[in-house]
Amino acid sequence: MQIEMLKSKIHRVKVTDANLDYIGSITIDEDLMDAANLIENEKVQVVNNNNGERLETYVIKGKRGSGVICLNGAAARKVQKGDILIIVSYIQIDLESAKTFEPKIIFPDEHNRI
Repeated sequence: MQIEMLKSKIHRVKVTDANLDYIGSITIDEDLMDAANLIENEKVQVVNNNNGERLETYVIKGKRGSGVICLNGAAARKVQKGDILIIVSYIQIDLESAKTFEPKIIFPDEHNRI
């Protein structure tokens, strides 16, 4: 039996930009991606603490050390610069492995740094 559980979480990161004129996705500083165990093109759920919006998209690598968190395309309409987000990804895992699996959760500072 497979279950779905939390794999990665970036808790309370700040939106640095919103780019409506892009195909779609969320750009995340590569340092944050590495720390949270996220990879490019991975599906993520984005939760906006400021307005309650939730959306799913995929990750694009942002410049390492930049602190960038940019919602692109239609998702840009769901955020404003300065909004606080929680970004999560999930994993399909068998029940026995799930009992010992440890998700990677990070808590960036107010400048989106580890």
